[in-house]
Amino acid sequence: MLLTAKYVLPVATPHIDDGAVLVRGDQIVEIGQAEALKTAHPDEEVRDFGLAALMPGLIDLHTHLEYSAMRGLVDDLPYSQWKLQLMSLEQRFEPQDWEDSALLGAMEVLQSGITMVGDITDSGASARAAARSGLRGFFFREVETMEKARIGEVMSEAAADIESWRELRDDDRLVVGIAPHSTYMCHPELFRAVAEASNDEDLPVSIHIAGSRDEYDFVKYGSSRLAVEFRDKYGGNEIGWLPTGVSPVKYVLQWDLLDVANLLAVHCTQVDDDDIEILAAHDVAVAYCPRCNAKLGMGMAPLGQFLERGIRVGIGTDSPASNNTMDMFDEMRIGLLLQRSVSGHEQFFIARQLVKLATLDAACALRIDDRVGSLEAGKQADIIAVDISHSHQIPTMYPYSTLVHTANQENVLFTMVAGEVLYERETWHTLDTERIAARADEMRVKLRA
Repeated sequence: MLLTAKYVLPVATPHIDDGAVLVRGDQIVEIGQAEALKTAHPDEEVRDFGLAALMPGLIDLHTHLEYSAMRGLVDDLPYSQWKLQLMSLEQRFEPQDWEDSALLGAMEVLQSGITMVGDITDSGASARAAARSGLRGFFFREVETMEKARIGEVMSEAAADIESWRELRDDDRLVVGIAPHSTYMCHPELFRAVAEASNDEDLPVSIHIAGSRDEYDFVKYGSSRLAVEFRDKYGGNEIGWLPTGVSPVKYVLQWDLLDVANLLAVHCTQVDDDDIEILAAHDVAVAYCPRCNAKLGMGMAPLGQFLERGIRVGIGTDSPASNNTMDMFDEMRIGLLLQRSVSGHEQFFIARQLVKLATLDAACALRIDDRVGSLEAGKQADIIAVDISHSHQIPTMYPYSTLVHTANQENVLFTMVAGEVLYERETWHTLDTERIAARADEMRVKLRA
């Protein structure tokens, strides 16, 4: 199959005007000028997308597909209050609701040009939705307990789930890992247990960390809403908390978590220079989630400092429960503008940098950039086509700027994963979208009751 468009954006190399990508099986075979490739391969089926950009599939480095039906449910509260309300409302969901909510998420990401997700899930619904839809992803089994006596039980349950999730597909599209939820929901010995499991089982690890001022104050000073209301949630004064006197990053450092081979830290808005040095020294990757962080008043990650220190960074949307949409174009655009507004001309980010963060850099963050993240011969054929022909997008001067400053998820024409077309022009090839939409309405009624 020969895919052609006005622009081809390999990401790792300069873009090609009037370009083409040759796909055979699950791999990219060749990239170049459309006319040259048509001449060289006259018998290939040609799909021409016209005034569009062909580019690597977007990688959403952090989300929760299973929370998609909770879109806009708690919209105008700061992080800690939002989290507490969400925890209360999610008790209304039954197992089938989580499954269908995750399928709704899979439906959205395919239409949004996202070919891979980094997803933290408790139920496993996200992993099952990805297996059914054909998505690629890392699925981190979430663990949490503030009770030291329960750590063995929690880890045993997680190990059983991890083993079963690995059997969802017989290819390499799904990678399973483990995720201690956060510093404010885990006993410190749980971090050590996760580190041991990661080393023994070669499990990638993810954690929400240093994401809000409330979390920072809870860990360092034993204060904030998290210190009071979360303690009530976990049984009054039965579970004590002594202030540590250090930042969340320094806290988990003491419990071996930063020593795992493949760790993804999510948010990292409340970090200082010492924290950044620690993350860099331990080769920890970071998921930058600008819209969620701004919407919930969590702060802003120091992206420029991360990149200056050589930290691997990609972009995440977080869940629709916190961010309303999993639109990576909005994430790139707002992430870029927020950084420019704070850093000014000293660290002036450009559009191409954000596209790279949403593709190749995200693949580097997960240590799979040898397989995905850019359009290169021999890599997996995870490819999307994005329409840039609308009146607010022409004339097109520079495709990267057009994508970041004018596109959104509705511009996506085509989504392919491993050479398989999963979505094309309002048609999903692997999902029953009518049933999913009907279930979304039912779940909303349940949540609003």
